[in-house]
Amino acid sequence: MPGEAGLPENELFTEIEEARAFAQAIIDTVREPFLVLDQDLRVLAASRSFYQTFKVSPHDTQGRLLYALGDGQWDIPQLHLLLEKIIPEQGVMEDYEVEHEFPGIGQRTMCLNARKVFYERGSHTTILLGIEDITAQRVLEREKDELLRQKDVLLEQKVMLAREFDHRLLNSMQLISSLLSLQSRTTKNPEAAAQLSIAGNRVASLGRVHRRLHVLDHLETVEFKQYVSRLCEDLSGMLHHEEAKRSIVVEGEDIEIPTVLGIPLGFIVNELVTNSAKYAKGKVTVRLESASTGHSLSVLDDGPGLPKGFTPSGHKGLGMKIIQSLVKQIGGEFQIGRGDNDCGARFTILFSTQPPSQPMVNGAGIAAGNGAGIAAGSFLEQPVIVAR
Repeated sequence: MPGEAGLPENELFTEIEEARAFAQAIIDTVREPFLVLDQDLRVLAASRSFYQTFKVSPHDTQGRLLYALGDGQWDIPQLHLLLEKIIPEQGVMEDYEVEHEFPGIGQRTMCLNARKVFYERGSHTTILLGIEDITAQRVLEREKDELLRQKDVLLEQKVMLAREFDHRLLNSMQLISSLLSLQSRTTKNPEAAAQLSIAGNRVASLGRVHRRLHVLDHLETVEFKQYVSRLCEDLSGMLHHEEAKRSIVVEGEDIEIPTVLGIPLGFIVNELVTNSAKYAKGKVTVRLESASTGHSLSVLDDGPGLPKGFTPSGHKGLGMKIIQSLVKQIGGEFQIGRGDNDCGARFTILFSTQPPSQPMVNGAGIAAGNGAGIAAGSFLEQPVIVAR
């Protein structure tokens, strides 16, 4: 008897069986567990990976209700919501996560993807259900989150310890400065008193610089003019107690530079301003300028100027060597000359916000001669005092 398509019934049956086998082969090829359900949520077909993952057999799976599989291991409230409400209303659902304790394989996190299939005659529907085991991925994510949490705790502890250290360091420096100042006033040797006073002021200066530099912690860049202005305010307060009143003026452009440059430049400003204030008649200027090739930081004074034939490389003071070492560290160039209107002295640092293309071997380039750079030294040394 001919079938619906005009084919003999045996040929039609053969084609149906071949189509079924072909569909099953496709399902078995899927690496993740996969189910085909009828409209009553009975299993029409399951992939080989489904049987292997959940340790069930085809005999106990095909034709049975999904919720009854494996003694009810799929009777999950979240799965009820997906298959009985979301899919009928929306027809499709992607990345729906379900956590459940499965007998034999333990706690698992499954990512479900479901799609409702409609047929031309509309007599029935089927649901395709893909199941991806993302347990390992979620475990790694939780471990990562826990490590990040521990990292945040350690960083917070580090910050607290650093603050406590800075607090103790600044208190100790203030105490040392006070003791040196007291000793300088009580000693009977004028030369020793002068040296004790200088040492006390240097310690106080370093305390102020340290406090100001600490503001840059955890910052990648710094508004350099604003930073230098505040640093010079600190220096001005100290110098007014040492010398006749001097004004320190910061002028020029607002420059944003990396913090790794701001810190050594801050120490350079401290050294040069402290030195210039000793010889200025009334004004020390810190000037920031930009050019196509980079930036310049200049410290100028209105004093008598540098002695004839002066070169930084020929100066024996450790402070000048420290400055040259810092200039070398940032890949800059150190220049000296006359100040504005050919009066006083000018110290200029030329630098770029980009790292140097190659290490400087012979020290920082200096206009008045090649200065020999030194290894990174202590910043606790006395600033350079240039005899004029």
